[in-house]
Amino acid sequence: MERVIRQFIYHFNKNRMDIFEATRRNQIDELVSALKYTHPDITDSRGCTPLILASYYNHKEATAALLTAKADPNLQDRMGNTALMGACFKGYQEIAEMLLNAGALVDKQNGNRATALSFASTFGNTNMVELLLAHGANPMLKDKFGKNPIDCAVVQENEVCYELLAAAANNMLSAKNNRLAI
Repeated sequence: MERVIRQFIYHFNKNRMDIFEATRRNQIDELVSALKYTHPDITDSRGCTPLILASYYNHKEATAALLTAKADPNLQDRMGNTALMGACFKGYQEIAEMLLNAGALVDKQNGNRATALSFASTFGNTNMVELLLAHGANPMLKDKFGKNPIDCAVVQENEVCYELLAAAANNMLSAKNNRLAI
């Protein structure tokens, strides 16, 4: 109900800066003001939330303000991408850490069933791969094309990512086998 009321008020307050414009410009005062009359999880025509935009543009202050306003880090745009996927795609580790600490689901899949780890692996961002694995990302989840993050590392010829992912997969399989043996 609160969300409906805020969206109604939003449509009648066009003289104020739009929450999406404030987020894109990283104008924190305007963003905080917009959050008084706009729900933080409102979506634009592409299904993007302000948090998805803030993460994609590497706006740390806007991301923090939106998370403080209880923006949901697991909402997806029309393609199924989350704020965490955007941060991983662009390589913004600090934003990814903020999102993970706010409860972003590390293995959430988009419309192609790709995960944040898929993006980090595809773009060879070893620091991001390490971060996601430390938060329990599954390196064996396959996308709709049958590829997992390990496959992405192989295609990119990134030995470091491959070794990190393969070790994590081996650890997961060993733990699973140990549970089955008990």
